[in-house]
Amino acid sequence: MVSDELEKDFTDADTALDVTSEQTFSEEDEIAAREKEEFQKKYQAVFDENAAAEKPKKKIRVADPDGFSAGLYDWIKCVILAISIVVLCLTFVFRLVEVDGESMLDTLQNADKVVVTNLFYEPHNNDIVVISHATNYNKPIIKRVIAKEGQVVRLDYDNEKIYVDGSELTEPYIRETTFSRNGSKEDNYLPTDEEGNFKIPEGKIFVMGDNRRVSLDSRSPKIGLIDVKDVIGKAQFVVFPFNRFGNVYDK
Repeated sequence: MVSDELEKDFTDADTALDVTSEQTFSEEDEIAAREKEEFQKKYQAVFDENAAAEKPKKKIRVADPDGFSAGLYDWIKCVILAISIVVLCLTFVFRLVEVDGESMLDTLQNADKVVVTNLFYEPHNNDIVVISHATNYNKPIIKRVIAKEGQVVRLDYDNEKIYVDGSELTEPYIRETTFSRNGSKEDNYLPTDEEGNFKIPEGKIFVMGDNRRVSLDSRSPKIGLIDVKDVIGKAQFVVFPFNRFGNVYDK
């Protein structure tokens, strides 16, 4: 009887040990599985980078920076850029104009090459301007602005003086006299008052050459008053011939 009870106790103990052992092994497996999963998650990025690094990369052919094709390409880009800058400057900033004739002596001489600026330009008194041929003459002309719209001008032919808004002009730049040969009362086509004054209409300017004896300008109906929209720009510098290089207003 006692022997049977002892045998039963030992059997129950073995069963308990087996269960405990199975539970222990099961928990260890779960812990190991979780650690493995965490390890894989943690280092997955490293695995991916290594795998990507092991893949063969597609080779891209590039031009040799010191090669002929690369040098030619850079040279072409520079030429195109330079041409674009020149075109923009000639269109919106300045132009090169050649003086034709002697009407602006001694300030400008025949065949002088003059830089003319035209960006946002509006004519002002004493400016030397280039005027497009419009419909009255067959080529551009270059003259000096004597008066602009709204101003009152009087040409004193007897005393060879010019008055603008009642003040006599001081003109150290003119050659010889103001009206000799090319300018007389008979030429005057502008409506004047009893004192010989006339007002410059809106949008017009009155111009004259510095060499008054030979200049064909606003004194003559062949040229007349100049429409502001026909002004190409303001003369700034003589650039050729080189012995005359300089500001046109210093000459």
